[in-house]
Amino acid sequence: MKIVSLLPSTTEICYALGLGEAVVGVTHECDFPSDARSKPHLTANVLPDGDHSSADIDRMIAERVQNGQSIYHLDTDLLADLAPDLILTQELCEVCAVSYTDVLAAARTLQKVPDVAAFEPHNIDEILGSMAEVARLAGVPEQGHQTVSELRARLLAVVDRVAGATPRRVLCLEWLEPPMAGGHWVPEMVRLAGGVNVLGVEGQPSAYVTWEQIAACDPDVIIVMPCGYDLDATRFAMTELDGVDAWPGLRAVRESRVHPVDGSGYFNRPGPRIIDGVELLARLIHG
Repeated sequence: MKIVSLLPSTTEICYALGLGEAVVGVTHECDFPSDARSKPHLTANVLPDGDHSSADIDRMIAERVQNGQSIYHLDTDLLADLAPDLILTQELCEVCAVSYTDVLAAARTLQKVPDVAAFEPHNIDEILGSMAEVARLAGVPEQGHQTVSELRARLLAVVDRVAGATPRRVLCLEWLEPPMAGGHWVPEMVRLAGGVNVLGVEGQPSAYVTWEQIAACDPDVIIVMPCGYDLDATRFAMTELDGVDAWPGLRAVRESRVHPVDGSGYFNRPGPRIIDGVELLARLIHG
């Protein structure tokens, strides 16, 4: 079987299931594991090159979405050359990957029309369900059951470890300007790690908030996890917060409980490393 993965999360899922050799094409953002970087890239970002502030990136994405334009280019010629049996894509977020509509249209032009599977997880259980479904589609269901069972066991171990710990109020910043509170599975991750999530709702999309709302909540801990940023990029982006009037007065800032993290690796992508993210949160929240 030949698999094209048009999501970093499904690429990671394939490798976690032992399907790395079956993956023949990925996106330009598929960077884990390292072997995935060597696969042919079927996508490219169409936003202007260069260093841009959080506000500028948000504005450019919003303009393209409002105009019905994608922020990604799909190489349909390469897709035809690869002739996949299965394409993995998503319907969850219009700015996270090539649109499902575009993928379907491209798939239908191929000489042999492949199966197209779209995933739209909103919580951890659905993320694990996605892994089991990829395994089923790829013909390795038992591997899926085993991998999911191992990940569930790790989750339960975290819950047991933080049981009885003093709960701390946690804000997860998924974007900096304008500020956005993490949604979907992120609030659930905080809860499982023994925290009390603020300004985000389990199973609901990430939402824009204001600095006034953040100041009113005055969280004990702030996790900075801009979508699509690794740890180094997050640390660099945090320099923007120096210009936010409310920032120095926040309890988490005063008490040095602000933690930049690798959002791409452990929080933004609905794949197997979400469990690593819960384990990391437990350490950051409880010190």
